[in-house]
Amino acid sequence: MGIFSFFTREKKEVLDQGLSKTKQSVFSKIARAIAGKSQIDDEVLDNLEEVLVTSDVGVETTLKIIDRVQKRAARDKFMNTNELNKLLKDEIAQLLMENNTEDGGTFDIPTTPGNPHVIMVVGVNGVGKTTTIGKLAHQYKKAGKKVYLGAADTFRAAAVEQLVEWGHRADVPVIKQGMGADPASVAFDTLSSAVANGADVVIIDTAGRLHNKVGLMNELTKIKNVMKKVVPTAPNDVMLVLDGSTGQNAFEQAKQFTKATEVTSLAITKLDGTAKGGVVIGISDQFKIPVKYIGLGEGIDHLQIFNREEFVDSLFG
Repeated sequence: MGIFSFFTREKKEVLDQGLSKTKQSVFSKIARAIAGKSQIDDEVLDNLEEVLVTSDVGVETTLKIIDRVQKRAARDKFMNTNELNKLLKDEIAQLLMENNTEDGGTFDIPTTPGNPHVIMVVGVNGVGKTTTIGKLAHQYKKAGKKVYLGAADTFRAAAVEQLVEWGHRADVPVIKQGMGADPASVAFDTLSSAVANGADVVIIDTAGRLHNKVGLMNELTKIKNVMKKVVPTAPNDVMLVLDGSTGQNAFEQAKQFTKATEVTSLAITKLDGTAKGGVVIGISDQFKIPVKYIGLGEGIDHLQIFNREEFVDSLFG
């Protein structure tokens, strides 16, 4: 991991605060599930299963966790309910570590002249896609990288305007065309300008529509093919942005987009305002796609590199 993956105390505080609603919800549900119990038995496991499902962890991932907890309790012969939080923390962290995906992203990307690192960002409207791009640009700029943004969501004037505003805030150039322009053309112009000016990182915004999968696939494939004419390795990353506060809807969006295109990383936003932070556990487990970043607030610095151990520790610590 790069040096910017290091968790400072300030970042840990932001993470703890951002997950506070989820933590409070989960702990209150667990407290009710084990009330009056002195050991982990079948009734506690049934109640715990309900807690995890209603915390948007997802059914499949919940069943995996319950199975692990049950086996651990049987192996250790006797475990009381006071040990349940630590047991959950250990088993969920281990489950996520077994996904064989990278742990988070980095803002310290090694680059070579004329070959920028290209990120194509996808996701439906309203998930915080453009905001995430702006925050990413800010973090890369802080890491000493020269960043270019491409406004290839040309179907909404507001999307272009919003990206331009974030470009101002992050102090990075934004390449745009008129409303209704060909998104692939915008991507081509962005990469051409970025290469000519020695950019290190290019982030391309795409249309925030979940139209039919064939249409989406064709559009994203066209953008990819056009970008390769300028930078043969592009895109280096296809990042899907999901709104964590939508719970199971985020699962469904992940399913649709992973069917439509090759998604290589995830960013999960709006975790600070919801009790549905458990969705990160389920999505990370089910899709085997690395969750690189999580959004924990509106501030330009409130996008964090996802660290599985730190996340679970904040949730169950």
